[in-house]
Amino acid sequence: MQLTKIIEKLKLSQSGIVDFKIKKNPNILTAASLEKAKENDISFLDNNSQLNLKHLIKTTKASALLLPADDNFIIEIVKQLTVDWILLKEPKIAFAEILEFLYPAEIEKEGIHKSAVIGDNVKIGPGVSIGANVYIGNNTEIGAGTIIHAGVVIYKKVRIGAKNFIHANSVIHSGSIIGNQCVINANAVIGGEGFGFVPTSNGWKKMPQVGIVILKNKVEIGSGSTIDRPSVGETIIGEDTKIDNLVQIGHGVTTGKGCAMAAQVGIAGGAQIGDAVILAGQVGVSNKVKIGDGVVASSKTGIISNVEAGEVVSGFPAMPNKLWLRCSANFKKLPEIVKAIRQLDRRNSR
Repeated sequence: MQLTKIIEKLKLSQSGIVDFKIKKNPNILTAASLEKAKENDISFLDNNSQLNLKHLIKTTKASALLLPADDNFIIEIVKQLTVDWILLKEPKIAFAEILEFLYPAEIEKEGIHKSAVIGDNVKIGPGVSIGANVYIGNNTEIGAGTIIHAGVVIYKKVRIGAKNFIHANSVIHSGSIIGNQCVINANAVIGGEGFGFVPTSNGWKKMPQVGIVILKNKVEIGSGSTIDRPSVGETIIGEDTKIDNLVQIGHGVTTGKGCAMAAQVGIAGGAQIGDAVILAGQVGVSNKVKIGDGVVASSKTGIISNVEAGEVVSGFPAMPNKLWLRCSANFKKLPEIVKAIRQLDRRNSR
């Protein structure tokens, strides 16, 4: 694709072209990092790039560069470049869109594989693709354009909207409701039993889990992640929420819109999570905790009590990030501090 055509497409995007310089108008074939780019590649730096990466734009072999328009250091450099360049408000968004231009998604062949097992009274919309060895239970609905890959198991009375991608060996349990344009990656489990047991004098009494899971529109679930159904009611994942691999979401959890959860996050039953919450890798959230809109929790944070909207928290138990940084800077000094305190105690006791 000629660079000028890419620019025309980007003018319609959210990336915000500020300026560009086209000298050679190269044919862009692939995308690559600055270190590995070669002729006919396009590469980028985002607004948060480190200084050592910025220097690479002088030596990269890429044919075109996407660069941040608000970086004075880069603006001075581009005046000296022989490579074609585009300055943007959001170069990372532009790079993502260019990847879509250069690597269009492969469209599955429409139709139902002969090895698929389809139950009674299943409603299948137009343009649906159902792969090999898929099982679909009775009274399930599948919306138009949904693609279901090999080995997926969908239990009875599931409602799946339009234009979803359900990848290999995922399991969707009875009664689950999937919105439109969702992505469920390989081996994810939607609507499995919540962890509900009641202690008795004779051991654990199992609490039946008869609720359902609801994924709103544009939700993405990573490989191997699990979202449990509750004993009654609903577990709800809000619209446009993105969940990484190996995340566990307990029964009765609700999330708002636009949340993001990195790998190995664990959320206990009944937690309520607001809009645009970001949970970094291995964050743990206790049961029935309320997390306000826009909260950010750094890696390995343990959230055991409510967090107000807009807070940035770290550590265990979770505390304001700035306080955590001060504390962690002093952890390695603790033995010396304790030693000094003991010496003071001895002096005072004389």
